[in-house]
Amino acid sequence: MGTGDYDHPTSKFEQPAHKVAIPPPQPFIRSLKNAVKETLFPDDPLRQFKGQPPARRFILGVQYVFPFFEWAASYNLSFFKSDIIAGITIASLAIPQGISYAKLANLPPILGLYSSFIPPLVYAMMGSSKDLAVGTVAVASLLIGSMLGAVVNANEDPKLYLHLAFTATFIAGVFQVSLGILRLGFIVDFLSHATIIGFMGGAATVVCLQQLKGILGLEHFTHGTDLVSVLQSVFSQTHKWRWESAVLGVCFLFYLLVARYVSTKRPKLFWISAMAPLTSVILGSILVYLTHAEKHGVQVIGELKKGLNPITIMDLSFGSQYLSTAIKTGIVTGVIALAEGIAVGRSFAMFKNYNIDGNKEMIAFGMMNIAGSCTSCYLTTGPFSRSAVNFNAGCKTAVSNIVMAIAVMITLLFLTPLFHYTPLVVLSSIIISAMLGLINYEEAIHLWNLDKFDFVVCMSAYFGVVFGSVEIGLVIAVALSLLRVLMFVSRPKTMALGHIPDSTIYRSIDQYQNAKSVPGILILQIDAPIYFTNSSYLRERISRWVDEEEDRLKCSEENSLQYVILALSAVGNIDTSGITMLGEVKKLMERRGLKLVLANPGGEVIKKMNKGKLIEVIRQEWIYLTVGEAVGACNFMLHAYKNVEKQTSTGSSGKESRNDNNV
Repeated sequence: MGTGDYDHPTSKFEQPAHKVAIPPPQPFIRSLKNAVKETLFPDDPLRQFKGQPPARRFILGVQYVFPFFEWAASYNLSFFKSDIIAGITIASLAIPQGISYAKLANLPPILGLYSSFIPPLVYAMMGSSKDLAVGTVAVASLLIGSMLGAVVNANEDPKLYLHLAFTATFIAGVFQVSLGILRLGFIVDFLSHATIIGFMGGAATVVCLQQLKGILGLEHFTHGTDLVSVLQSVFSQTHKWRWESAVLGVCFLFYLLVARYVSTKRPKLFWISAMAPLTSVILGSILVYLTHAEKHGVQVIGELKKGLNPITIMDLSFGSQYLSTAIKTGIVTGVIALAEGIAVGRSFAMFKNYNIDGNKEMIAFGMMNIAGSCTSCYLTTGPFSRSAVNFNAGCKTAVSNIVMAIAVMITLLFLTPLFHYTPLVVLSSIIISAMLGLINYEEAIHLWNLDKFDFVVCMSAYFGVVFGSVEIGLVIAVALSLLRVLMFVSRPKTMALGHIPDSTIYRSIDQYQNAKSVPGILILQIDAPIYFTNSSYLRERISRWVDEEEDRLKCSEENSLQYVILALSAVGNIDTSGITMLGEVKKLMERRGLKLVLANPGGEVIKKMNKGKLIEVIRQEWIYLTVGEAVGACNFMLHAYKNVEKQTSTGSSGKESRNDNNV
């Protein structure tokens, strides 16, 4: 029989000065308000409005929605000079990239320029990042091309395809704004770092493979994005390969890669890499014009329409039979755009030691996509390559986006005829050069060394995109990420604690080699909230810990196990299933002759234990503020039990001796 059969010796053992307190009850409305605030408003965005007069609140409100008015008052000529240089630099990159990425999305090339005009102006007013350069991105372009292209052929029905692209962009904008207003930005966090690395790398690989069409001068190409379909399409048309186009493409790709290498090795020469795409376009156009290469198999862009963005609000196809596809495309591309844009903005904000508001960024991205969809633009965000150039060029504020937009506007008004002879193979080279930077094999190796499961998630996303499709890769990656979240929640870590010599500290026996087990006492720590998803597992795992400890004690011939202490300091919350589980564990320990003791339950835990009458079951005197106090009480009971046994055995021996004398 264990010591669990004895009451707590309150008359002999000095109780700790402090007991575990039960938080005072709060009205339901206040509790709900606090829960909503903690969930949706962890940064307390309304704090700046407290105690301010109405006029000041109005000004703060305008500055909150339009951060432009917050920093415009302190803007100076020095900032303007830096922003002009940065804006012109990123414009030289935005123009060729915009045309290239529009072709990647199976959209007219001019839309790439349109998308670098209106959205940057909107972001400059509403965005909170000083370094983000707005524009189209390859991955979102590929997603639009593959998802919309699966239901509508851009060559057979270009008008319908174009309208669906505008509709998908509008839906993406509405979705992004909704996430920002409802403070649901944490949804984007389900795209983990490993997921984004694998997905971006896979998408970059697919994009590079797609550019073999332009490099080899092929007119007909597969609509599939997987590796097998692309290679089959390439090698089934070997008789149609154009050597002129291939030579031109390889030469320009080599030039672009060398320029990027030089800029990487010497950051002060960033302008070499930034100007390389525009230089390639100019040189390629001049070469084609002088040699009439378009008559020898080198495909060119052709005529680009002059003028600013046409209004397309009436072209949104909400009554189309393909509306469901547009909605799906908008949501998927919207999430990807948010994940990339916010991650890029936060990265550069960290270098300059300022903060950006993720929810405000979502609203800014959403508004610029809503405005863009109504002005002949497709999905835009903050691409890393363009933002890195903006950062290295020394931008000070979002005015660099305004300068870029003005440069693009001038191009639209006067310079578009100059792109007539731009060879498509140069655009393919620009895309491949940009995409090679997204295949981050060094980060994949780092994931392997750091966390094998994250590496599996990364490679699953990569191979899913490369051998399946962009959608399949994304679904696989998100599914694995969610599976890991569920594993963390449903299989929380438990550990045995031991005493650190010459201290009152108890730590994991596996982590600290000098930590010693306390004779007769098993101390277990639960490292997660206790919910319905893990309560059964924890009950079984605690039982297994007890079995293993009893087996160990039998083998080592040590004192038998008498107490099980559960350290609950890491248990932030508990639900009704968890309360029931603790009651079941209490009964299970009693059947085995053991006593269950709790140490340091948090406020939410002890409050629900009180409401669930579990404190009456376990008894208040067996709930302690620290593990040390719980161990002290258990040790006192162990010694008291030994003294009782000793006295009992002594009394029995004396009685037998007297009986012998009487005989």
